[in-house]
Amino acid sequence: MSTARTGSGAARATGGTVRLPGPDGTLVDYRPAEPGAWRRPEAPLRARRAFAAAHVVPDLLADNTPGAPAALDWEATLGFRRELWSWGLGVADAMDTAQRGMGLDWAATRELIARSGAEAAALLADPPAALAGRTVPEVLACGAGTDQLDLAEVTALPAERALAAVLEAYREQVQVVDEAGATVILMASRALARVARGPEDYEHVYGTLLAEVDRPVILHWLGEMFDPALAGYWGSAEVPAATETFLGLLHAHATKVDGVKVSLLDADHERALRARLPEGVRLYTGDDFNYPELIHGDGQHHSDALLGIFAAIYPAAGTALAAYDAGEGQRGRDLLATTQQLGRHVFSAPTLYYKTGVALLAWLNGHQPGFQMVGGLHAGRSVPHQVRTFTLAGDAGLLTDPELACHRMARLLEVAGVSR
Repeated sequence: MSTARTGSGAARATGGTVRLPGPDGTLVDYRPAEPGAWRRPEAPLRARRAFAAAHVVPDLLADNTPGAPAALDWEATLGFRRELWSWGLGVADAMDTAQRGMGLDWAATRELIARSGAEAAALLADPPAALAGRTVPEVLACGAGTDQLDLAEVTALPAERALAAVLEAYREQVQVVDEAGATVILMASRALARVARGPEDYEHVYGTLLAEVDRPVILHWLGEMFDPALAGYWGSAEVPAATETFLGLLHAHATKVDGVKVSLLDADHERALRARLPEGVRLYTGDDFNYPELIHGDGQHHSDALLGIFAAIYPAAGTALAAYDAGEGQRGRDLLATTQQLGRHVFSAPTLYYKTGVALLAWLNGHQPGFQMVGGLHAGRSVPHQVRTFTLAGDAGLLTDPELACHRMARLLEVAGVSR
């Protein structure tokens, strides 16, 4: 078994420097860059619409082991959302970033949606400059899915009854989001992926829901790299065929769709899809690899943003999007590009564990008391992966208090056994 080596003892932090293991295990000194010259927007962002998909913070003394009911630290969880809002970003809540389907059960999700809605309404009663004049649906969008269903039970039902169960589950969650005052994000459903017989079943379920909603929703196409259980979504394992079904649904219900969030990590596909959307329907990029170029656009079309990585880079994101509002688009793109290497690392395969990197950076920046996640998911990345996340954030000026971040990283390494 290899052991990190150093001539002078344990991994430790001194001021704004920390000893980190290199590729050969030898500990070397690392000093993060000073925080970037990020500035909170002084007016609401208009050139691009952006939501940061926020994670959740567990109660450190709760069970929160795999399979246990999720117990959250509500002050830390909501405090992080207030921080995102202060940078002019909307919050996308109860999404896969918040561990939907990976530890966050429906009971906790329902409470999260209600609490976030109340928090958004309270904030907008006396908003920061970056949110002046905004409404709750503009600053908060929440995921509605079907994860209260037992997959084995639904799969055992006859096809028509299974589809009816999926539809009722969606309706229940849509109502919860509506009651919170937030925009509905119709999430991809593992249950629908399991029981749908072909494209027509997706058209039936989504078409029924879109006919029933009172205000436009966001449709989420989540790729199987984020959730393998969603393979073959929209009725085909072939992306071109699935895209045609998706576009047909959008054109049939364009007035009920605010936008689509596409998380396939395929920039060429996104650009082609973006050009074929009905007029007035936004494309919210979910591409955490290629977001700078997609948000910047190609001169004819651009993507808006609904991104998990924005929860990790929000000071840079808010500053960059304000540059677009100021007519400094190239500067905005350049600022986003300084974070791209971090985004690609955090979302590297296996991509579904990207949430661990988001939580790690929140802890390093002082937004939660411990590096823990619901369901024990903080163990979802290796020590070298976490070290690389730390250094990429440090190089990009995204560690807001480098001394605190170095201290915490040193303690994490010590607990991991990186000592000598």
